[in-house]
Amino acid sequence: MSTVLENAEQRTTLTGPAIDHILRLTASWSLLADLSFSDMVLLVPDRDREHFVVLGQVRPNNRSTLIAQDVLGTVQPMATWQVAREALLSEQRVIGSVTLDEETGEMAVWCLPVRFDGKVIGVLVRLQGQLRGPASLYEQVYLSIFDRLCTMVSDATFPFREDTVAGPGMPRVGDGIILLNGLGQIEFATPNATNALHRLGLYSSFEGLTFSDLGLSIRVVDRALEYGIPAMEDVDGGRDVAITFHCVPLFNHGLVTGVVILLRDVSDVRQLNRMVLNKEAAVREVHHRVKNNLQTISSLLRLQGRRTDEIETRIALQEAERRVRSIAVVHEVLSREPGEEVDFDQITESIVALVEDTVLALHPIEIVVNGGLGLLSSELATPFALALTELLTNAVEHGFIGFGGAANDHVGVVTLNLWLEKDTAVAQIRDNGRGLDPTFSLETATSLGLSIVRDLVGSQLGGSISMTTVPYANGGGTEVLVRVPTGRDR
Repeated sequence: MSTVLENAEQRTTLTGPAIDHILRLTASWSLLADLSFSDMVLLVPDRDREHFVVLGQVRPNNRSTLIAQDVLGTVQPMATWQVAREALLSEQRVIGSVTLDEETGEMAVWCLPVRFDGKVIGVLVRLQGQLRGPASLYEQVYLSIFDRLCTMVSDATFPFREDTVAGPGMPRVGDGIILLNGLGQIEFATPNATNALHRLGLYSSFEGLTFSDLGLSIRVVDRALEYGIPAMEDVDGGRDVAITFHCVPLFNHGLVTGVVILLRDVSDVRQLNRMVLNKEAAVREVHHRVKNNLQTISSLLRLQGRRTDEIETRIALQEAERRVRSIAVVHEVLSREPGEEVDFDQITESIVALVEDTVLALHPIEIVVNGGLGLLSSELATPFALALTELLTNAVEHGFIGFGGAANDHVGVVTLNLWLEKDTAVAQIRDNGRGLDPTFSLETATSLGLSIVRDLVGSQLGGSISMTTVPYANGGGTEVLVRVPTGRDR
């Protein structure tokens, strides 16, 4: 639909405000299709006024369609739509017939001029389906409401500027309808609407009474009657009962003459939402407890490190503590926003702060982060965060040892670049230090940190890692490139 309207200014004389009006109309007109049991199309004349451009098409939710193939975006000769052309020129409602193809044959149509800013900008066509036998009371009421809305379309009071009255998540005609007169008195209610009122504890006769008479206060009804503004409200009838009221005011010559209320029983949805919220709270609590337990383990390792006099043991415990804290960082983020995905950029900030706080260097070190990875799966986030923590720690601790002689005068920079390439997360860690030893090989590296990274990236994450020395002409130092599949196409 958006593509069709984007081309509308080129093929028709419509301007931006007129197109906005048509967008509001097509966002709400499924209500018209359901009330009239009919397919509907929106025709706009092209620049030479010899053809119609089909800018909209909608099918009813309560009848079989009369148009098997979409005509949206097509250009139709006005000769095929003579009755629509007559409505366009006369600026009046015209009832007639049209034959689109031999299969569907001749169809009865209503053609309504669509008015905006005092001008007719198009024609709304109802392709009338045949009702099965005499129209029932409900069908007669539906068609009378449709007729009133058609008058509003011709008077440019429908669609509303404030809000749409149909669309995803909104009540439909089949969910239940209540018709109020201009005084707010109930004139008609479908069986589904009556059942919804029963759920709210209303069992007496409704006809001729207002909701205030029935002891029910519904703000959106008063708003629709007093101000002529459509609005929607969920009315609670107890812990397990919720009914959505969507009020659509009806106008005639600028005055509110009634209100159509579309009702939907959303009790099951409300209960399901409550269950989801309870589940999210439980998952959040699990991550919170895991984070607390990891922090306790981290504190125990820190205390144990302080009690030993052996430097190697103390360093090993400090490294173990840091690794535990890097895992806790992921659970801390998940405890705030539980789900299958986690904002890895928040984790990146935390692990950089962790490395800056816990790793000691003999000279000034600055860690710079560029880019980001956005949302990653929680299963990927934990090992990936641990791997980045180890690589940043390795760059800070070992990348500048003995570099430049007077090491304390050298300011080291470690840059972490993060980006996505379709379904691959890429991390580049680069420092401006001394580079790798000529005999270094990642495959034969014996340090625990690099062994952990090699195992995490290669085995657990199914990715790849490389470490190379950057030529001095390009700034020198070491570059580590990690590529890990995210499991989805970006």
